[in-house]
Amino acid sequence: MRKFFTVLRYELKEYLQSKGFLSLTLILTIAGVALMFLPRFIDLSDFTGVGGKGEGSETVEESKEPQELQQMIYLDEAGIVDVAVLEQFFEDTLWVEAKSTQEVQKAVEEQTAEAGFVVKSPTQYDYFVYNKSMSDTNSRLFEQAMKLFYRMDYCAENGLDFQEITAMYDVPVTVNEQVLNKDTGSNYWYCYVLVIIVFMLISLYGQMIATSVTSEKSNRAIEVLVTSTSPNSLLFGKVIAGAIGGLVQTGVILGGILIAYEVNREQWGGMLDMLLHIPAGVLITFAFFGLGGYLFYAFLYGAMGALVSKTEDVSKSSSGLMIITMVVYFFSLVQLQNVEGAVIKVLSFLPISSYSTMFARIAMGTVAPWEIVVSMLILVVSILGAGFIGAKLYRMGTLRYGNPIKITTALQDIRKSKDS
Repeated sequence: MRKFFTVLRYELKEYLQSKGFLSLTLILTIAGVALMFLPRFIDLSDFTGVGGKGEGSETVEESKEPQELQQMIYLDEAGIVDVAVLEQFFEDTLWVEAKSTQEVQKAVEEQTAEAGFVVKSPTQYDYFVYNKSMSDTNSRLFEQAMKLFYRMDYCAENGLDFQEITAMYDVPVTVNEQVLNKDTGSNYWYCYVLVIIVFMLISLYGQMIATSVTSEKSNRAIEVLVTSTSPNSLLFGKVIAGAIGGLVQTGVILGGILIAYEVNREQWGGMLDMLLHIPAGVLITFAFFGLGGYLFYAFLYGAMGALVSKTEDVSKSSSGLMIITMVVYFFSLVQLQNVEGAVIKVLSFLPISSYSTMFARIAMGTVAPWEIVVSMLILVVSILGAGFIGAKLYRMGTLRYGNPIKITTALQDIRKSKDS
């Protein structure tokens, strides 16, 4: 045990005293905290909806020149278009009437108009746009205006009171929403971000651990190390140190951003709650399962590093493990929209995926206490199993040099050594 702590202290010192580690941690923390404090120093009222530009802002808005507005062009062949109605649907838009379809098309092609509409009949129109973006809502808004034109004409032709009918259709309804368990929609985005964070930790620090193990073999330092300590102490010390280093870095960066947001939450108008207003229970669950998943993969990455003798072979040795983590990562993100589904329930018990799917189920769904306990026990047992298997692979590969050892060959050698 004393040798383990010696390795742990040494490896942890290498992480915490590394200029790159400290610089990255400080830069990301300062940048994140500074971003959270922006509304106190810069007017972001147009973005956050909180505060204003002060007196006279309304006057400035009203005095906006027509050429500063986006321009739309239309041709009314059906005689139903009411520009006043269009201006209600399209804010900050200047409407220009065309005399022909060719004029509409030319204005859009020359980009003097944002978009063009040719109304063929009360229920049909052509929409012209030069480059249609994914967020284009012009057609949808114009369709709503067309429906309103149709209702107005129908009421006029049949002697009906349009205002009375509109009031009947648009009667205000008061909803007092009371979520008795979890609000999946509100919790979705911070779960999404936390899954990404765990995946990045596993990928980044897993490769660092594998490279650290391999570098000692490549420079023959392992021959000295194995004479003074055991392979178990070496591997467990490296992995635990990497875990602590990753937690410290992530904790400082994420903690700084979360605290800074809570301090400035009122200035942001709560608009980042879906990302940064994370309940304490979810953070605790994330810490336990995230740490467990990280340790599980870290031991496996350490074992992969022991199977090769050159640092340039690390990516080849750990490619299969990387594929597994990426597949689990994408499956977890897809299944976040269906946390009560059978797939994510199965994934929440598997050690390769429970680090992300179980805390997502806890945050957004209904999970029985026994499920959490069983999932954590499976993960803990898997961590210990991965640690001991990784240590055996590490011991077997410490003094083997040359071509990379196949994982299947290594496992067969371990089984044979047990039988003998």
